[in-house]
Amino acid sequence: MTQASTQSYGQEVIKVSRNDLPLSCPRTSDAVASMHPKVFLPIEKNGSAVCPYCGAHYQLTD
Repeated sequence: MTQASTQSYGQEVIKVSRNDLPLSCPRTSDAVASMHPKVFLPIEKNGSAVCPYCGAHYQLTD
């Protein structure tokens, strides 16, 4: 399950689980899904990733 810890897009830490992998931004469930090209983010090694387009911060929870 995916959840965000704050309200504003781009400054939030979006928590994702291994079930959400491979991680891409924007996610299809995001209201801004057409905001920028879809990019896949390598989150497995560091446990976190930042989208180079919108600055969204993702954190792996498990």
